[in-house]
This record gives sequence, C-alpha cells and structure tokens, in this order.
Amino acid sequence: MRIKQGVFRDILGDGGYRTAASDMGTGHAEATASSVFRSLGMTVDTLSYREPIERHVERLQHIRPEVLYTMPSILDRILLAADDPPSFGIRQVILVGEIAAPGWMRHAAGRLGIGPDAIADTYGSIEIGTVAYYDRRHGRYLLAEGLEAEGIGAEALGEAYEPLPAGEQVLVLTSAVREAFPALRYVTYDVVRDLRPIVADGVRRQSFQSIVKRIGPDLKHGEKISIYDIENAVYRHIRDAVVRVNVAGNALRVHLHGASNADQALIGRVRADLQDRIPEIGAMIRGGMLAGIEVVAEAGFDDEQSRGAVKNKKIFYT
Repeated sequence: MRIKQGVFRDILGDGGYRTAASDMGTGHAEATASSVFRSLGMTVDTLSYREPIERHVERLQHIRPEVLYTMPSILDRILLAADDPPSFGIRQVILVGEIAAPGWMRHAAGRLGIGPDAIADTYGSIEIGTVAYYDRRHGRYLLAEGLEAEGIGAEALGEAYEPLPAGEQVLVLTSAVREAFPALRYVTYDVVRDLRPIVADGVRRQSFQSIVKRIGPDLKHGEKISIYDIENAVYRHIRDAVVRVNVAGNALRVHLHGASNADQALIGRVRADLQDRIPEIGAMIRGGMLAGIEVVAEAGFDDEQSRGAVKNKKIFYT
C-alpha cells in the first residue's frame, strides 16, 4: 500500500486533484484503490465492471471525477459507448491490468479531450502488488521500490517455450519488502523489451521499454503474437476503434469495432502493416502457422459479452 501510494503520488504530482473514480475489475488493484486515493486526500467513487457500460457512462457524467483509475478494456468500452467523453471532466487517467500500447493511449487521450501525457500506465500483479509505472520523462517503465528484476529467455522455463526475439525477455522479480508472500525469483510470464538499469533522479533504477505479451504453454502459437504491436499498427491508420484479436483455426482475425466506415483501401493498409511491421506475424504466415490476416471493420460491439471477462486485450480462440 505504501509503495502504491508513492507511485500514485509521483504520477499525480502537484496537479491539485481532489476527486477520483475507480472503475476496475477484481483483485489487488480494485481492493486497494479506494484506500490509496483517500490516503492522498482525495474522495473516491467506485464503479463495478459488472454493470452495463451505459451505467458507467451515466455515473461518470454525474460524478465528473478528475482522476479515473481503470483498465484499458473497460476504457475501450466506455469510449465506444459515450457520445461526448470530454463531458466526464477527467483530467488524468491511471491504467492497470493490461497491456497499453502507445498508439492506443494516444487514441484514448484524444477521445477524452486530454493530452497524451495525462494517461499514465502502471503494471502490477496479485502476487507482487505494484511492480512498475511508465515515466514519460525517460520514456520507460521504472520498477517500484524494493523490487529487483532480471530477464531470462523463455527456453529456460522448459521445452514448451520457444526462444523470444532479440531484446525480449521474461520478467523475473524478487522482492525485498514483502512481509506475507515471499517473492524470490518469481516468474511473471510477462515479456518485456529492453530490460536495463537507468539513472532516474540520481538513483540507479531498473527499467524496461514496454510489456509486449504474456507467454504460456496453453497459448499455442498465440505466444508469438503481441497485442501491443497489433494495436500500435492499427492506430497508425484508424483513430476510433476498439481492437479485438481472434484466432480461428490458423487464421488471425483482427476486429475493429466502431470502424464500419473504413473503406477497403484503409483496411488493406492496416492488414499490410500488421504483416510487414510485426516480424513474428509475417514469419508465421510464411511458415504456414497462420494462413493469413483478416481485418474486419464492424459497427456494433457486444458489450454484454465483454462484461463476462474484464480483460479483453488478449488473443481469443475459436
């Protein structure tokens, strides 16, 4: 709790924020949010992800929080359902729980009518707590106090895992501050890029450039596919869309909800970017592991289905 308070204090700075809303799933982030905001002298309202998304929009328009603490998938749904997101009055967003690609964050900031620097990403887990946060001064994620991080190759975890591309490693954490759950070389299964120490405010801090995916033997060839890279490629071309990725058989299908007005030329540019700018996808197509990429622009979005699983920035298999 103390470490999370310090991270939030760093993010919020001297912005003079007095009100917050926590629109979260379950687990460590949801359980600690209210206490952390109150410890910083703020009032906080809590929204449930199980409520219909229209209810989220109504509540945000009513309470008008200066700070919104939420997950990328929930914010996706809010932005798709809201007619006028700037009417919420949100000045700062703090994210947690899922991968947040820079292209997606710029898109979300634009829809809320705030600058890109007003969206801050944090990274944590139930087992460890708050792990890291994105520091825009350095353009990197800085590890929280009391944690030591190392990176290992995926092949070190067993034969089920294939080697990762150069510059990517599985994040392994050791905590010097936990009292209840000892963490000694805890394997997160999250893959980070460019893990290395830097000097921040005169102190040597471990850092990484980005979290790109999670690996596991149950993910089939999906462990080669990075939602982070897919969203960055999509948002180079399309501004207002919610991205969902599906693998059916050996075909990769990228659904763009809310982009029904995208013409075939634009869809073609997105498809080419996905294949040409993400080496792993191109290699899987050439090797026959994927038959190809289908980009589907859709008008509607089944929000009730999204409520069944709070985390939606992942590969769905059918």
